This record gives sequence, C-alpha cells and structure tokens, in this order.
Amino acid sequence: MNADDLLALSPVLPVVVLHDADQAVPTARALLAGGVRVIELTLRTDAALDAIRRVASEVPDVVVGAGTVVTPDQARAAKDAGAAFLVTPGTTDTLLSAAVDTGLPVLPGASTVSEAMRLAEHGFDRLKFFPAEASGGAAALSAIGGPLPQLRFCPTGGITPAGAPRYLALPNVACVGGSWLTPKDALAARDYARIETLAKEASTLGSEATTAT
Repeated sequence: MNADDLLALSPVLPVVVLHDADQAVPTARALLAGGVRVIELTLRTDAALDAIRRVASEVPDVVVGAGTVVTPDQARAAKDAGAAFLVTPGTTDTLLSAAVDTGLPVLPGASTVSEAMRLAEHGFDRLKFFPAEASGGAAALSAIGGPLPQLRFCPTGGITPAGAPRYLALPNVACVGGSWLTPKDALAARDYARIETLAKEASTLGSEATTAT
C-alpha cells in the first residue's frame, strides 16, 4: 500500500481516540459495517498501541494506522503493534527519518506553504493539512493548490459533516480526517450502531462533493 492507496480507501479517514482497548475491535467493525475500511487510532492514550494491535489482528479487512505520531519511538512502536500507516500532526527531521525507516506509508503534517514545500523536497506529495479549520480551512487549501498543484492533502482538525464537502470538492484534497464518526458520547455508551450509521453517512460524502462540482 502507498499513500495514494491509503487516501483512496474512504472520503473520510476516521480519527479515533480510544481510552479502552476493548473498544477497538467493535469500533473498527462498526466502521467497516458502515462502509469505512480504514481507521486512524491516535497515540494520545495509553490504550492506543494495544488498540492498534487488536484491530490489526482481529479485523483484517480494516486498514489500521497510527495517528498523532510525534516521536521516533512512537513510529517504531506503532509499526511493531501492526499499524499499516503513520500520520503525524507536524514534522521534524528526526521524526520524518524515523517514520520513513519503518517502511510504512507516512502522511506527514503541514499547515503552511513553507512546510508543504519542505516536505515536497523530501519526496512527499501526499500530506496531512492540520489543523485544517484553524489554518484557513478549504479556502487556504484552495490557495495552496495554485503554486503547489502536485500536492494532495488529507485536511484534519475541526472538520464537520457539513463542512467536509467543501474540502472534498477541491482537486488537491483526496479525503478528510474526521473525529465525528466516533463521538465521545457514542464511545462512552458503547453505541456502535450509531457509529455504523455515521460511517454510512460519511461514505457518501465523496459522491456528494463530486455532484456539487
């Protein structure tokens, strides 16, 4: 799998924070039942690596990756846990080198033109745009596409179901990252039926954006 394959899996890449690894498998299965075949489990909790391990071993039809990778040790640990890809909120030379060394597809984070250009110099043309809404939203990404048309993005951060089609309609946006597919209250209630419904709705956003254009 390469970065293009990853970004083509779903119009919405679920960004998931789990505090209980026991929820990893049912959450992944609910997303899969809703038509979403990919999940980004963020390394923001102590349960994250175990959650990745469980999804990788028990839900093979879901491509599981590690998000919020901010240190070289996290990149290596995520690979060891079975992550199929890595996502970083930003990049440093040390982190980028360690992530590349894992051999996994990497979606490095950028929020400015200079950061995107620097990553392009390192050979990356598929990037995460974070934090999307706080960094200018769809208008900013549209402007970036002028001087840097070869780059494609997965914007993440503050995006809602209502706002997602504006991003997905842009030629330099491959998919969007969204935390709304697995809201905190649904996870707290173990309401996997709701997560499945939200995944089904998210699966149609790509076609809606195409129709809008």
